Amino acid sequence: MKTFILLPCYNEEKALPLLLNRISDVFEDESSYEVIIINDGSYDETLPIAKQYSKRMPVHIIDHGVNKGLGSAMKNGLQYAATVAAYEDVVVALDADNTHNPTLIKEMINKLKKEDLDIIIASRYAKGGQEIGLSLHRKFLSLGASTILKMFFHIPGVRDYTCGYRAYSAAILKQAHLIYNNALVEELGFVCMAEIIIKLSLIGAKIGEVGLVLRYDQKEGKSKMKIIKTINRYLQLITKSNQIIKSNKALVESASTISRNR
Repeated sequence: MKTFILLPCYNEEKALPLLLNRISDVFEDESSYEVIIINDGSYDETLPIAKQYSKRMPVHIIDHGVNKGLGSAMKNGLQYAATVAAYEDVVVALDADNTHNPTLIKEMINKLKKEDLDIIIASRYAKGGQEIGLSLHRKFLSLGASTILKMFFHIPGVRDYTCGYRAYSAAILKQAHLIYNNALVEELGFVCMAEIIIKLSLIGAKIGEVGLVLRYDQKEGKSKMKIIKTINRYLQLITKSNQIIKSNKALVESASTISRNR
């Protein structure tokens, strides 16, 4: 089994070396891993740093050249991983700002394999999870978004709909690639994380959580989230909930028909 670690990056020159060193420590006794860095139009030293680290650890770089948003970074990273990974492999996505502790990766993978799940979310709302250093309005936004999304898109086993720290089986990503083609990720901003988990749940993904201690006090640089715009996109996602469920069910049924006729 190989582990692919997905890092969407936008101006992370301070945090990226710290995170890559921590990832290297986690996998120091293993060779079966690869870090996928999606440089989303950074104008600082993020790309040169990524290239430097590619000489000392297994790093694959996807360079957007211009900033396209987190959604595009996740879309391209997940598509690449779904293409190159074997079915038994695992793809772990986490923030590149050093707020997600990579030592949790092994626990997430073990739970994924042991319980035969498709996705493990590092959840702030699971047992042992908490948020340190996060502003009150950001806490309210994250908890409020997850609470409301749960009302409209109830997914068994999911409490944290918005955290991007997740372990995906390569098998579920390959299945999603076949069903959705290029439409798994259509949101451009932070709302893409909710979109991804919703769409994967609609194709039968089995999901669990482990507790995450979010260390926002260790974040290097300012937040890139545009609060008002993000709230508006969540509201639009919720407004279109019935349409999303119906259209995605139609996609799944169509894919099943094609599969049966082959």
